[in-house]
Amino acid sequence: MIALVAGSTRGTGRGIAVALGAAGATVYCTGRSTRERRSEMNRPETIEETAELVTAAGGTGIAVQVDHLDPVQVEALAGRVEREQGRLDVLVNDVWGSDHLWEWDTPVWKHDMDKGLRLLRLAIDTHIISSRQLLPIMIKDKGGLVVEVTDGTWGFNETRYRENVYYDLAKMSVNRLAFAWSNELRPHGGTAVAVTPGFLRSEAMLDNFGVTEDNWREAKVDSAWMVSETPAYVGRGVAAIARDPGKQRWSGKSVTSGELAEAYGLTDVDGSRPQVWRYITEVRENGGDTGWEAYR
Repeated sequence: MIALVAGSTRGTGRGIAVALGAAGATVYCTGRSTRERRSEMNRPETIEETAELVTAAGGTGIAVQVDHLDPVQVEALAGRVEREQGRLDVLVNDVWGSDHLWEWDTPVWKHDMDKGLRLLRLAIDTHIISSRQLLPIMIKDKGGLVVEVTDGTWGFNETRYRENVYYDLAKMSVNRLAFAWSNELRPHGGTAVAVTPGFLRSEAMLDNFGVTEDNWREAKVDSAWMVSETPAYVGRGVAAIARDPGKQRWSGKSVTSGELAEAYGLTDVDGSRPQVWRYITEVRENGGDTGWEAYR
């Protein structure tokens, strides 16, 4: 399996890359942050670390510094993949890099417009540019898979306003991109699906709450945090789709990490099967703040 995870420096992208590595894949790990230079996110994680984790998991990790907003850089990346591998089986579009740009619960007339428009470019344009340059390699063979990583399924986001107009548009648009790719790949035997993790215990989130993966339960956060998950959880779900000979049943759909875990009999690293989206809709939105144990 030859895979490319665009935006695999940290968080969900890293979790997916490592899970694909555990499935034996060769994984191109792309992003802007390297050991020599950090991106505007100014986080310590690097694509080299991700590639090393992929290799340690049993695959072959290849780190490539790429700004996915630059079509020339992505075209060069596509050329390299084609020269070195001759094919591409899995493309994961997980580029985000906008945590520092969006403002929680802020109306459009108060939100910084330049930051908002930059967010949209990072969250949407990058996915389109990557697909434009890399899908021509994938469609040479039948059975390719594109995974669009978002926050919230189409069904969840359709009836809920997500924080501000820029974030809302970004996360709904990525769901729609998966639907678009499913239609464009269908004549070539390809599959495209949108996948959302739940409340993610990413490196940045753990730092924000002042905890580590070892003591994450001590964070002073609302009860939904108790149904949180590691990046490995969604990674295992994506790897399961990639290995599934019947993967086309997912094409055009928008699913959660929890739904994939149930479908494939997967768990998180601690043996749990978190279902935070169900907890939010069945308990939190009805005024509840307890009973989370049933959703873990």
